[in-house]
Amino acid sequence: MAQMGLQIRLQSKEANGTFTVQPNKTTPSGFCKETTANLTLSFKEGFITFLFNKSVANNTAFVNALSFSVTSLKGGNAASTAKNESTHLFAAKIGRSYSCRNESIYMGNGLYLDVTQDRLQAFNVSNNDFGTPDNCAADQPDYRVAIAVGVTLLVLIAVVVIAYLLGRKKRTDGYQSL
Repeated sequence: MAQMGLQIRLQSKEANGTFTVQPNKTTPSGFCKETTANLTLSFKEGFITFLFNKSVANNTAFVNALSFSVTSLKGGNAASTAKNESTHLFAAKIGRSYSCRNESIYMGNGLYLDVTQDRLQAFNVSNNDFGTPDNCAADQPDYRVAIAVGVTLLVLIAVVVIAYLLGRKKRTDGYQSL
């Protein structure tokens, strides 16, 4: 199962272009086997293929091959094609879904696959619904800065309190009673 926005982008010295995949003009196809699954999205201008792999040893599913071809980036009928058969993308625990707000995958020769609002699950889909999402690293909250600021403030407060107590003690030692 897949739900996402897809855009193929070309950025090079020779040409620049963008192709946005239109869901209503796209035909999905594919197959599922025990440890592999294929999802191909076909449209008039080309295709995008995701090949999923199931690693029982690591209890994960991920895209291990990605390819696409589109004719409308450079103008004319010249196709822009890219293929990577050694990827480890969109990894999630088996029975869970992969989710990410925005990713850009460089495929070489100035070609990028931009994926937005994606939710993918290749194996162990139940009731035709996505499993619990495993969020990508970019969507994970990062509290390191907040923790560093908090610790710094705590240290400053401790220094001020200690300086106040030491200063107060010195003042009382300097006076004599009458």
